[in-house]
Amino acid sequence: MMYRRWIALVSAFFFAFAAASACSAQSGSHPQWNGTWAASPMLAEGGFAVHPFAAVTLREIVHVSAGGTQLRVRFTNAYGRDQLILKNAHVAISAGSDAINTGSDHPLTFGGSTTISIPPGAEIYSDPVTLDVSPLSDLAISFFLPSQIMRAETYHAFADQTNYIADGDQAAAASLNQPTKTESWYFVDGVDVNFVHGSRSIVTLGDSITDGAHSTRNGNDRWPDVLASRLQADSSLQHIGVLNEGIGGNRVLNDEAGPSALARLDRDVLSQDGARYVIILESINDIGRLHHLTAPEDNVDAQMLEEGLRQIVEAAHEHGMKVYGATLTPYQGAGYYSEQGEQVREAVNNWIRSSGTFDGVVDFDKITRDPQNPLQFNPLYDSGDHLHPNDAGYKAMADGIDLALFK
Repeated sequence: MMYRRWIALVSAFFFAFAAASACSAQSGSHPQWNGTWAASPMLAEGGFAVHPFAAVTLREIVHVSAGGTQLRVRFTNAYGRDQLILKNAHVAISAGSDAINTGSDHPLTFGGSTTISIPPGAEIYSDPVTLDVSPLSDLAISFFLPSQIMRAETYHAFADQTNYIADGDQAAAASLNQPTKTESWYFVDGVDVNFVHGSRSIVTLGDSITDGAHSTRNGNDRWPDVLASRLQADSSLQHIGVLNEGIGGNRVLNDEAGPSALARLDRDVLSQDGARYVIILESINDIGRLHHLTAPEDNVDAQMLEEGLRQIVEAAHEHGMKVYGATLTPYQGAGYYSEQGEQVREAVNNWIRSSGTFDGVVDFDKITRDPQNPLQFNPLYDSGDHLHPNDAGYKAMADGIDLALFK
């Protein structure tokens, strides 16, 4: 029985693929795609954000960067151990909270089907949907998860965005009946819009400072969000998307909070639609481990981090991308500060600025440091933990990026 179901699934997939190929061959209007929103998938492992899902609707809010007239949504089962079954998926313009603009609601299909079974480790795009998506707007992506075996969940832990879970199939509802809230994005990790002249995207690869830790929830005040707003204000840059591939706690060389930057490079950077630029802000969590070593691999030095970053740059260059190195922001006073770590931070920053490895430098260290004590955050930009910026700090970081880098 399982064999026949598998054959049926494969046959359906190849039928859909053949139909899509035929459409592409016959129509010059078949769209190319450019990323407008993304989040890095991770394995859900305990904590406040992990939920047992059975016969529930998820409604997840995403803030796009560039606009378009068509879109598609990428669903992920990257860390699943079983087939992930989704039904009755929808996309609409968010009306705030768990409500949608009903006139904008569109069902999502997959090869024409309203049900999709995503294999473990795989990601699947929806069929294209015609929908006017304004730049810097919020979309609501809703889908029903029927009861199923789910031994591992794929999510993005820290969304800095309120999302919703409701009992039963409410995916098409104007608002949800008695929803609960979650602070994570589940099973969704990308939105693309149709390609137009000038379309391209920027991938921001980083840790919690890129993910937006300590920024205002639902405010879209992360530095990649502010960068997207600045791009929209320049008529020559309005079709550039910004894809936030930050993970709180992430490291360059070792897995901890999600896979390391090196381990997730192919999926989170190189395979993103329309990606032409990468801004890398990673290493501070590798350095922080020097405060208290818990494993031999935690004992990193500047040369090891530089080589890890160099590997990322070379891979991106092979894919035709320009790569901009962001200097590491100050962290004296943070819980994992150490003098040894500070020496490594300064060495890595000097290498980013002077080695010629990168196509350009974004000097976040210079932008955020205290003029009176360069080892610490400027008090105006410090969230209070001496490691993460506040909203003003994130804005200063984005405002300090030279937009000529993307022209």
